[in-house]
Amino acid sequence: MAARVAAGAGGDEDVPLLDELMPWSVRPLRTGRPWVTAPDAATLRARWDLLVRAEGAEQDRLFRPSRLRTPRTAVAALPGQTTATGRFAREPGPYPEPVRVLHGPFDEQWLIPDHRLIDAARPELWRVADEHQLFAVEHGHVPQADGPALSVTALLPDGHSPAGRPGRIRPLHRRPGGREPNLAPGLLGLLRARYGDTGGHEVTAEAVLAWSLAVARPSPAGCHVPLPADSALWSAGVEVGRELLRLQLRGARGGERPRLPGGRRPYVRAAVPPQPTELRYDPDTEVLSLGEGHISPVPAGAWAFRVDGVRMLELWFERRTAVPAGDGLEALRPRGWPREWTSELLELITVLALLDGLRPHQEALRDRLAQAPKLSRSELRAAGILPVPAGARRPASVLDHHEEGPEGQFALL
Repeated sequence: MAARVAAGAGGDEDVPLLDELMPWSVRPLRTGRPWVTAPDAATLRARWDLLVRAEGAEQDRLFRPSRLRTPRTAVAALPGQTTATGRFAREPGPYPEPVRVLHGPFDEQWLIPDHRLIDAARPELWRVADEHQLFAVEHGHVPQADGPALSVTALLPDGHSPAGRPGRIRPLHRRPGGREPNLAPGLLGLLRARYGDTGGHEVTAEAVLAWSLAVARPSPAGCHVPLPADSALWSAGVEVGRELLRLQLRGARGGERPRLPGGRRPYVRAAVPPQPTELRYDPDTEVLSLGEGHISPVPAGAWAFRVDGVRMLELWFERRTAVPAGDGLEALRPRGWPREWTSELLELITVLALLDGLRPHQEALRDRLAQAPKLSRSELRAAGILPVPAGARRPASVLDHHEEGPEGQFALL
């Protein structure tokens, strides 16, 4: 705790914000209706089929109309998706294959990628989501809450905040194919001149993201990301950040899936029942119990891991077991506990335990950074990096890509 206090003590007004280093950001997705996402893909298909079979007032009720979307709304297809664009009530079209998304930090779920069903899908994110893209998710600020200020994913994130405070989604690249880093113009050149080829690592956009992941700290204005004047400190921070990045990507982009050392890997000791209603943790035996099901060993750091003050394992479990009110589409859920949920839980425990194991390295890094000379916002202004030009805060133009508009018309963007 002392390291966090030291790192944040004073001088924040001259420490750059992530908003200045990665200036293009997008607000969180707003689905408008909870039934378009689910922890399992089969449930989404069942909901779709029921909605398609319904007619008139019953379809309206199940759809859950909003100001932006009703069964009679015609909208453009989401970029990269081939879903229907006619009015749902008249022409539902074929079932869109669900896509994997990150629902808030660390919770991988499924989403029906049909723009007619989503109030604010943020098409600008879908345009740049490909095998080269990474998304930094800046969590909403909750005063004195424990947990990281920033996370990263290769999946499309919805930006949902565990504590209900809106954050921001920041793509690493402004264009598909990993082109045009989402960094303040001139920043990479300045950092390369300052740090050189430190430790055999080139200063790249991904290195800036890794550094930010390692040292970002929350504030009411957004994440502060202090930049060191010293190249050795930069190199050490990038190394820590790359490991944080590797763990959070969970094997995406050709990396290895996270694994705890032998003897510390969690296993199912007693099968999870079809409808577990309670999650318990015993710190003495390191046993996580889901009703009569038992998983161990579960390190205490994984159980205690929080974002915005919310315990991640409890939130993950609650989203899969809470009984929705009413008889809408969200009430359709698996009849039992799908086997893949247990596998996902084991991986989540592993990721959280390994991330918790890196906290001492982050604290040591922040201690060093607190005492070291830093690149100030004033120096960035003198170098012409700040203020960030307005164009860098807007999505890049896409001039050569056709997208299907409402009712099948094509638009050139």
